[in-house]
Amino acid sequence: MKQIAILGSTGSIGSQTLDVVRQYPDRFRVFMISANSSAELLIQQALKFNVPHVVICNPEKYDMVRKALPEPSFHVHLGIDAACGLVQAPEVDTVVAAMVGFSGLKPTLSAIRAHKTIALANKETLVAAGSLVMGEAARCNAPIYPVDSEHSAIFQCLEGAHGNPVHLIHLTASGGPFRTWPREQIASATKNQALKHPNWDMGAKITIDSATMMNKGFEVIEAKWLFNVGADKIHVVVHPESVIHSMVEFADGAVIAQLGCPDMRLPISLAMAYPERLSLDGKRLSFSELKDLTFFEPDKEKFPCLQLAFDAIGRGGNIPCAMNAANEVAVAAYLKDDIGFYDISSCVEHVMGTAHFVKSPSLDDIFSTHDEATRLAQSYLKK
Repeated sequence: MKQIAILGSTGSIGSQTLDVVRQYPDRFRVFMISANSSAELLIQQALKFNVPHVVICNPEKYDMVRKALPEPSFHVHLGIDAACGLVQAPEVDTVVAAMVGFSGLKPTLSAIRAHKTIALANKETLVAAGSLVMGEAARCNAPIYPVDSEHSAIFQCLEGAHGNPVHLIHLTASGGPFRTWPREQIASATKNQALKHPNWDMGAKITIDSATMMNKGFEVIEAKWLFNVGADKIHVVVHPESVIHSMVEFADGAVIAQLGCPDMRLPISLAMAYPERLSLDGKRLSFSELKDLTFFEPDKEKFPCLQLAFDAIGRGGNIPCAMNAANEVAVAAYLKDDIGFYDISSCVEHVMGTAHFVKSPSLDDIFSTHDEATRLAQSYLKK
């Protein structure tokens, strides 16, 4: 029996993690769940899975959650610092880091420092502080298993490498809802259009990142740190069907690919149960029903955020952190209908060119950069 802590249980990944737990109650028990503001769903999850520790980060929702989950059966906690403490509890075996955004960095680092196994779904943790996070994971002997479908696929492909040199990682992308649109039409895209992802059911922020292809840029940075490769070894290829989740090409020209239906429970369950594979309910891949598997290069003129991510890797230091902070501000503004689609990439580019550069940032530098880039982005968008 593994005890699981879920950071961000009410989001898409967190909810699907609980579905895996539902299917395997004899294998997993949930020790802690957390949410920012989704109090009603958090309460439902706590009751359904009998979770002893519940964290709500929004102080305005604390009383509501506390009254709905009375002691001694439940212990309700307030704030991110409480989550940081609970992930270090001796009862916890695995921490599913499913919070969205920069806020996931602090509790994920806290879990790493307590030598926990990390099932990592929070891209921003490695985007903002990849060197620090991977360094701490190595120092603390805390395994990190990727939950992103693409990185899980790469991880699975590399299982068959047996130390052979990697020539290229082919990171697949669906292309999002606008992959066939001309640039002029994309420029006027509404948030409702951007939120209609063709293949995946994700939260609003990640879905917008997919539409701009910033999400894929984040994944390039994530792959760099997870698999210790340079950006020149990572090739983004658009694959609209989302059947091949990523591929690894070796020195002899052989390519190993991981295929499956678009179902995030597969990489979640693998990260939770590794090295075992759990049988899951749901649709299975039918090769007789596959008609076409198509691939093409991404258009970085239509999707400049992808190029900005490669630029951030090239500059290094704290620039990926600044890029991430600016993107968070810009996406939030777009979701409020305050700015246009291409204002997101313009804002990110401005902040990347304006933020104070730190070549070898400490953790304090990372938090300072995030605050500075947030202010720069907010100032830019006001203009």
